Order: sequence, then structure tokens, then C-alpha cells
Amino acid sequence: MTVCGEFFPEVYPAFRSQKWGRGEEDPLETEMRLFCACQRWAFNRLLEGASRDEIKKLGQDLFGINSRYVDDARLKAQAVLGSQKELLELEIEETKNKLSRARKKLGIAMKKLAKAEEKGDAPDIVGKLRLVVKGRNNRVASLEKKLAELESYRENGTVPKVVFGGRKLWKKVCKGRATLEEWRASRKNRLYSRGDETKGGNPNMKVTYREGEFYLAVTISHLSEKLGEDALGRPKMSRAPRVEGRLWLPEKHRDLVRIWLAMELPYTAELVRTVDGRYLVHLTFDLGEERGPDFTKGCLSLDTNSDGVSLCNVGPSGQPEPWPGGFSVPYPSNLGKYEGEFQVITYPNGFLYIRVPDLAYASGDRRDYLIGVLAKVVVDIALFLVKPVVIEDLDFGKDRLDTNRKFNRMASNFPFAKMVEAVCRRSVKEGVPFKLVPARHTSTIGF
Repeated sequence: MTVCGEFFPEVYPAFRSQKWGRGEEDPLETEMRLFCACQRWAFNRLLEGASRDEIKKLGQDLFGINSRYVDDARLKAQAVLGSQKELLELEIEETKNKLSRARKKLGIAMKKLAKAEEKGDAPDIVGKLRLVVKGRNNRVASLEKKLAELESYRENGTVPKVVFGGRKLWKKVCKGRATLEEWRASRKNRLYSRGDETKGGNPNMKVTYREGEFYLAVTISHLSEKLGEDALGRPKMSRAPRVEGRLWLPEKHRDLVRIWLAMELPYTAELVRTVDGRYLVHLTFDLGEERGPDFTKGCLSLDTNSDGVSLCNVGPSGQPEPWPGGFSVPYPSNLGKYEGEFQVITYPNGFLYIRVPDLAYASGDRRDYLIGVLAKVVVDIALFLVKPVVIEDLDFGKDRLDTNRKFNRMASNFPFAKMVEAVCRRSVKEGVPFKLVPARHTSTIGF
């Protein structure tokens, strides 16, 4: 479980580092810049096959941060490398599927062209078919080139080039839609620290609770000084100063965090600096594995659509059963811009449709907000019925996007993945079990 808050730095160290500091940046900004640089460096060393001990030892000398920060940077880099390898396999599979369809369409186009030339059709018709064949040939050649490049990465054990700071933002910079300063700021705006049970929670980013308020203390390790070496040759460092300040957390999570701190359980913390200079904090708590779904009482099945969701109250026998007495779907208090913004159509045989018209064409932020509201309503219904949620596992991957513009537009605008993610996340927070099932026959009503 991840809790999002905001950090307000108040107390800074009284001195700056002449070696590691740059310009007017404060010690916290310097620490974040060094950590991000260490992460990029660790990523390249992992590609070269460097070990953990080598990265930890060299990282401290090169970037001046403590061994725990260096190891955390290595873990972040390892996660990026692992995800890129998984994405590489998916990209190869998707490209193969696209290439297979492109070759099939090329064969059909060539047959039509040969047939038209044999029949002696009009020159304009034959010319159009030749243009189609040329376009199909170009697409097949492009996909073959891409597939060969991806497979070469897999054979060599490498991954495609990673752009730290965001590939989309870098493309905007290349097109003049974003400044180079924005991209550079995105490459030095994070600080990550994993939890440690033996250290009472998190040694580098320590959250405390006193006098009804939460406080955060961030270790500024590059300001510590070397005092000597131990018997193993490891450097002995002075106690690093900290940047301290108030930590704002949402009211609904404050009790959980307070209990977690009292039990001295480990938690992971990540600090993110926004463009306008705010510091966002992400605290991650390991609540253990979620409960498995129990279908002895049935389930609440969910079918997603571009403008809402369909719900079915499934009984123990697997058939729809009527909604219980007193059941109603409350109208969300935070919606009401116009009449019909949130529509509920209830059927007595256990079916229900919740329609949100804005979901089909709203902007990105507005759509995410509506999806969150919809997920809350769905999970609240499951809590009322005391049943798990069953969600269809649809596939709208990139391999299905081809030359059919109508389907591409529908698939790209259909926020299915965000709906499923929002419902699953809300279910975990509320303790409601859920399960993803194959989408076959989920939109067919059986009798």
C-alpha cells in the first residue's frame, strides 16, 4: 500500500559542500541530483555485469552518498533493467503478430493486383492497387527491420536504449515543445530509500509522529566526512546531517501510518521534487498478500465499457440473483456538474449498468478522476454484498493496433487498463478480494 503526502522542509544543514554542491541548489537538491546520477551510472554498470559489491564501493567514491543510498540506486536501476527485459519480450511478440498480419494483407493486395492486371481493369484502378501493394511492402519491410533489431538485443543480452527523464519529454524537447531545463530537472528530482526492520523503519528517510503532527527527516549523506577506515578497509564516516520538516498525510491514512511507526515496521520512502518546487512523498507499506477470493456466496462480476461498467450479482450457483432488499447505488457527492452525469440503470434480475457519459471523451485528468469515482462505487457495492469482484481480462495491447483506424481509435481511447487498475487498487485498500478471468463469454447472458 502506498500513501502519498507532501514534505515541507524547514531545517537545513548550516553548511554546503564545496565539492558536491552546484550553484544555488540547497543540500536536499544536491542529494537528489547525486542519487539520480548514481542510478544512471549503476544502470550502465549492470549492463556491463558489475557485481553489487563493486557498485557499492565505487558509487560511494564517485557520488559521495552513503552505501545505503548507493545500494538503493542500484535497486532502482535493477528494476528498470528488469522491466526493460520484460518489455523487450512483449515487444518482440507484438511485432511478430503485426508482421504476420502485414504479410497476410500484402498477399491479399498482390492477388487483387494480379487479378486486376489479368482482367485488364482501368489504369486508375490498377494504379491504386499498385500503391496499396507498395504501402504493404513498406510496412512489411519496416516491421522486419524492427523485429531483427529487437531480436539482436535479446541475443546479445542487452535492452533498447533507456532515456532517463522520460522519452516522451525528450521528444518534446527535440520538437521545441519543452525546454532543456525541464528535461534536466526531471533527471535529478528523486530520492529513494528502502525500509529496514533492523533500523526501526527507514534510516535514511525517517518519519516520526509527535504532538499530533508527522515529521520527516532526510539524511544528507554527501555532507558527512570520512574519519578513517575499519578493519575491512571500509570508510568510517561522521554522522550525516538531516533536512527536517513537517509531513502532510491524508487524514484517512494517518492512523495506519501512526500505528506502523509505533510498531517500528519497515517502510519504503521516495521523495519527488515537482516542477514548481514542491516535495511529494510516497510511503509504501507491505501489508502482506491480499486474501484469495471466496466464491461460496457468489461474486460481483464487472464488465467494462467505454462509457461505464456493467455489474451482475452472481449467486453461489453461478447464475444471476436479484439484488438484496434495501440495495441502492448512492449518487457520488463529488459529481453533479449536470443532470445525467452519473446514470444508474438497475434491473431486478441482478444486473446493473452505471453510465458516465464523460468517460468516453473527457480529457486525461478528468477521465482519471471519473475512473476513480467509478472504482469507489464498484468496490462499495462489493462491500455491501460481501462478495469478491470478478473482472474480465481483456487484451488491448499494441499488437492489436494495425491499419484499421476505427479500431485503433477505439482501442486507444478505451481506458480499460486504467479501469481495471483503479478497481484492483481500491479493492486492495478496502480489503475486497478480486480475480481477473478470461474475457470469453463474459458479455453473453446465459439462461
